[in-house]
Amino acid sequence: MARSWRSLPCLLLAGFLAVAGAMPAASAASMGEGAAIPEPKSLAAPVAKGDLPPVAERLPETPLVSPVEASCPADELGGTLDMLAGSAKDTRILPVFGYARLVGYDQNYEIVPDIAESFTVEEGRVFTFHLRPGMKWSDGEPFGVEDFRYFWEDMAKNPEIAKFGVPAELLVDGEEPVVSFPDENTVRYAWTKPNPGFLASLAAATPFEIFRPAHYLKKYHARYQDPKKLEERVKKSGQRNWAALHFKKDRGQRNDNPDMPTIQPWMLVTEPPSERLIFARNPYFHRVDAAGRQLPYIDEVALTISNAALIPAKVANGESDLQAAYLSFPNYPFLKRGEARSHYEVRRWESGRGSHVTLYPNLNASDPVWRDVMRKADFRRALSLAINRNDINKAIFYGLAVPGNNTLLPRSPLYDERLETLWAEYDPKAANALLDGLGYERGEDGLRRLPDGRQMRIVVETAGESQEQTDVLQLVRDDWRAIGIDLLIRESQREIFRNRIKAGSTLISVWTGLDNGVAKPATDPKEIAPSSAEQLNWPGFGMWVETGGTGGESPEGAEPDLAPIRQLIALRNAWEATLDPGERARIWSEMLTIFADEVFTIGIVSSVDQVVVVSNDLKNVPERGVYNYDPGAYFGIYHPDTFYFDCPGALSAESRP
Repeated sequence: MARSWRSLPCLLLAGFLAVAGAMPAASAASMGEGAAIPEPKSLAAPVAKGDLPPVAERLPETPLVSPVEASCPADELGGTLDMLAGSAKDTRILPVFGYARLVGYDQNYEIVPDIAESFTVEEGRVFTFHLRPGMKWSDGEPFGVEDFRYFWEDMAKNPEIAKFGVPAELLVDGEEPVVSFPDENTVRYAWTKPNPGFLASLAAATPFEIFRPAHYLKKYHARYQDPKKLEERVKKSGQRNWAALHFKKDRGQRNDNPDMPTIQPWMLVTEPPSERLIFARNPYFHRVDAAGRQLPYIDEVALTISNAALIPAKVANGESDLQAAYLSFPNYPFLKRGEARSHYEVRRWESGRGSHVTLYPNLNASDPVWRDVMRKADFRRALSLAINRNDINKAIFYGLAVPGNNTLLPRSPLYDERLETLWAEYDPKAANALLDGLGYERGEDGLRRLPDGRQMRIVVETAGESQEQTDVLQLVRDDWRAIGIDLLIRESQREIFRNRIKAGSTLISVWTGLDNGVAKPATDPKEIAPSSAEQLNWPGFGMWVETGGTGGESPEGAEPDLAPIRQLIALRNAWEATLDPGERARIWSEMLTIFADEVFTIGIVSSVDQVVVVSNDLKNVPERGVYNYDPGAYFGIYHPDTFYFDCPGALSAESRP
C-alpha cells in the first residue's frame, strides 16, 4: 500500500527464504565472527535508556538461524505491515502466521526444531526436547523447564483446570506419560507405547502447547497465591472462581490478552476490542538471520477490523500489504484490475485442502428419521451423483478447479486417482435409481417423502463466511430438486454453526474439505475416521472416540452401530500401533477407499487456488506457495518474520507513491 518512504525500512535479500530448522543453530557471535550484533532500530532508544537489555542479552545462546541475509544496515529495517480482518476474534491469526512452535513443519512438511534447539524420538514413544539456553519470554523472563513443569503438574494434572482429565494428546490407550526434566534445559515425555501424533500436535497451526509462562500464570493459581488476594482478583474479574480466571488469562492462542507473555515474533499491545489492533515486535524473539540480526525484520503488524464483505474492495484500494483471508477465487479478476493503481501484485497459491467446498451429512443428527436416512450409504451416494460438478466449476471457478471428491491431492504420496471420481460423476439417473431402491417415493409436488411422510427438505447450514459456499449451494439446490429433494440454506455465526452440528440440530453442513490434502504415511489419518467431537459429519462418534467410549452417541461404552465407522476406528488404531511406513501406507489406502466409497463427505471441487495479494513494497513472500491451515499455518511455514519492505532506492520513480 502507499506509504511515506521516510518511514519505510529496507532490506535487500541474498538467498531464498527458508524455514526454521533448515540450518543448524549457531550462536549470534559466531555468525558475525566476533562482530557486535546490530540492534533493531525501533529498539535502540529503550536499550540506550536502559529500559531494555541489548540484543546480545535478549537472544538465547543458540538462536535459530534462518538462512536469509540483508544487505541494508540494521537502522533501515522495520516498518508496519498492514492487514485486514473481518472480526475482532481474528487476533488469533497472528500466532498462526508467526508460527513459533516447539517443533514445526518445514516447506517439505517434515518436522524440525524451532523453539527447541533439538529433539530425539526413541521407538516412537520417548520424546526428548533440548531447549535453547538463555531463551526468554517476550517480557524478558526466562523460558525453560519450569514452564513445562507448570503446564504438566499445575494444569494438565489439576482437576480444577483440566476438568476432563489429562488432555487426549498426552494419552496413549489411556496411559499418561512419564514427564521428566533430566537437566535445566531438557524435557522428556515417555510412554510405554508409541504416540505417533504427538509431534504433529505440537507443530500444528493451532498447536497443543506443553508449556506455559509459569511466572505469569502463577499469579492466578491457587497453589501459588494467598487465598484472600486471589479471591479479590476473581471478584474484580467477574469470574466464577480462580480456575475460570486462570483460563481467561491463559488463552494464548486466542491472543486477546496483551499482558500474557509470548514467544511469537509479534505480541499484541492493543487492548481489545479495537478497530485497529497493533502487534509489536517481540524484543526477545529467538530467531536471527544469517548475519546475526534479530528477527522479525518488520517492527509491527496492524490488523484493521472491517466488514468482511468489504475486504476485497479495501484490498483493491491498497489498504493491505499482505492479504489472503476473506479473499476468494472469484475476486481474482476484480483484484487484478487494481494492481497498477494500488501498487500490489495478485498471486495464486495452491490449496492444500482435499476439497474447496464440501458437504457434510451429519450421521449423528438428533431427528431419528433423518438420522436413519443420513446413515444410508446409498442416500449419500445419490446426493453426490446428482451434483453437476462440471457446471459448478465453470459457473463459479472459471473452469480452473478439479471436480471431484474430498480426498487426498496428487501432491500426496498416498493419492489414489480412482477415488477422485468414485460416486462423484454426474449421473442423475443413477441417483434416482438409488433413491427409488431405498423406497423414498415422490409426492405430487415432485418431492420425495421420508418414511414418516414428511417432504424431503434438507437444510444445509453454513457459517456465513464464504459467498462461494452459498453460490455453490444455490446450484446444488437445482440439482437435488431434479431428484426430488429440496435444499434450503441457513446461515449462522461460526460458533452457533458448530454448536448446532454437535447438538445434532444440523442435517448437512458445508465447509472446506480435508485440512491436510497432502498427507504422508506418517500423517495421522484422524480426519478420515471418527476422532473428535469437532468433526462435522460424525460429532457423536468423534466424541465417543475422544472420550474413550464414555461420551458421544454411545455413552454406555458400546461401539458405534455402523460397521464402516467401526472399521475406520479400528484401522486408525492399527495405524497408531505400527511404526512401519509400508504398513501405515496400506492402512491409509484402505481407509481412503472406505471413506470415499461410503461418501462420508461430499466433495464438490478441489485445487482452487488461494488469491494472495502482496504489496509491491513487501519482499521475500514466495511467488508460489501452498496456502493451507494445517499443516502449513497459512503463511506460517514461509516465516513472515523474514518478510521485509524494500529499500526506496531500489524502486523506480514510476512505482513510488
